[in-house]
Parts: sequence; C-alpha cells; structure tokens
Amino acid sequence: MTVLRIQRGIEFARPQNAVPLLLDLYLPGTPGEGPDQGGRPAVIHFHGGGWRMGERSSLGPGVDGFGLSPIEQLVDAGFVVASADYRLTDVATFPAQLLDARAAVRWLRAHAAHYGVDPRRIYAWGDSAGGHLAALVGLTGGSSQPAGTLDHDGDDQVAAVVAWYPPTDLERMGEQARTDAIARADDPGSREALLIGAQPAAAPDKARAASPLTYVHPGVPPFLLIHGTADRFVPVEQSTSLAAALEGAGAAVELLLLEDADHMWQLPDGGSSAAGQATAATIDFLCRQAKQH
Repeated sequence: MTVLRIQRGIEFARPQNAVPLLLDLYLPGTPGEGPDQGGRPAVIHFHGGGWRMGERSSLGPGVDGFGLSPIEQLVDAGFVVASADYRLTDVATFPAQLLDARAAVRWLRAHAAHYGVDPRRIYAWGDSAGGHLAALVGLTGGSSQPAGTLDHDGDDQVAAVVAWYPPTDLERMGEQARTDAIARADDPGSREALLIGAQPAAAPDKARAASPLTYVHPGVPPFLLIHGTADRFVPVEQSTSLAAALEGAGAAVELLLLEDADHMWQLPDGGSSAAGQATAATIDFLCRQAKQH
C-alpha cells in the first residue's frame, strides 16, 4: 500500500458573494516522479448530492458506507486526487457550479509542479451531480460554452472523464423516470429545478444549457460512464443516451451498466459488489488513460 498524505481545506477559488471554495488533496506519500517523468497523473473529484448538499471527499453515504475508499485506492494506484467544493443551489444556480469545477481544474494545473502533478494528465471524476459536472468539464473545457462561462485565464481542460450515474439530459430526465422512482426531475422543486432556477419542462432552454448532452462534439476526451440499471434517482437512460451521442461524434466512450444496482450502487442484497465493480473499472480506465500520455 502506498503511504497517503492528505492536505485538507486548501482554498482554490473565492466566488463573489460566496464563501471560499476548498479542496482536499490526496498525495502518495513518496515524492512524485522527477522532472524527467513529468509528474504523476491526477484526478479531480466532484461530489454528489443533487447540487444542493454533499461535501468534498465523500461519495455519498451509500458508497462511503461500504468502506471501499475509492479515493484512497486511486492514490494507491499512483494518482494525486483533489476533491473539490462547488457552490450549492442554496447559494447560486447554474452555471455557477460549472464555473467552480473549472476553477478547480485550473488551480490544480497552475500548482502542478508544486504537487508533482503532470499537467497533461489531469482527469475529472464525479458521482451523480458531481458526474454531471465532471462530464460538463470534459465537454466544455477551454470553450465559452455554456454562454458566459469563459471569464478567466488558464487551462481548464481535462484529458478524460469518469462519471458515475450522471444526469446528462435535464430536458428528458423527468419522462425517463422509472415507475418506482424516488425522485423525478419534473417534480415541483426537484433538484434539477433548483439547479436551473425553473422547472425543466417549463424552461427547456435552461435545461438544455445545463445538460452535458448539449455539448457533445468531435474531439472531446475519452469517457467512462457507469450506471446501475435500477437507478431510482437518475434514470439509466441518462448514461446510455450520452454514450450513444459520444459514439456518434467519434469520441472514445466506455459504458458499464451494473445490473440491479440502484443509485450509490445499492443492491437488493445490500452487498457492495456493484460499488466494487465501479471502483475497479474507474481505476482501470484511468490507469489506461495515464499510460497513453
């Protein structure tokens, strides 16, 4: 096992009229490779919680409860991991969350040399709402999309994306909900409505502007999408439709569907096998990406 060093609560951005945004940095205990090797690959993690709750360094109570420690496993595989805050919907609506996610990427790249990170090998990973943000970072980094988000200097592009059960198409999310859904995007005051400041069905332009599916284009980085087939919060079609669009654009995309898994990899038998599969697939994908650069 690699010795783990953790630096908690590092400020990476200070949005107007909001508290400073912090990240936790997980570093292998041994020094990074020397300048010749260019540093270690790094992953920026964005937490879930419906954009209205949750906290950095957590993958939600369901996943955390399994004790698999995916962040620590990534460090053991040789990655630096940064898990970052972003403004929640009680503070600001979209695109504030994307601006914050991009700011975290820029901060890590700007400080890459200090922390032994290879700036060419920075990847985005997120779960649920964080998967939505990771996908958006991958699809819009370095651009002025969505409108009004290019308000900075610096490089916020990532070299690959991993998204666990991400919302990707807010406009159609409500109609895709399962009959046994616990939450639906079209419910009054839904998480998605709080994100965009309107009911998605009543504001399709806002829904599309906040949807990763909108920004698929040729030349985007490789994606790994992982989703449970029994997800009662984010319909599995949110991942299958994004995977199809990415494939149609010529992008490299891998889709892993975990049978009978609900949100946060909950299984009918209460076991952790789905969470274990998702974690192993994530590490395998990111290790393969890191070796290609």
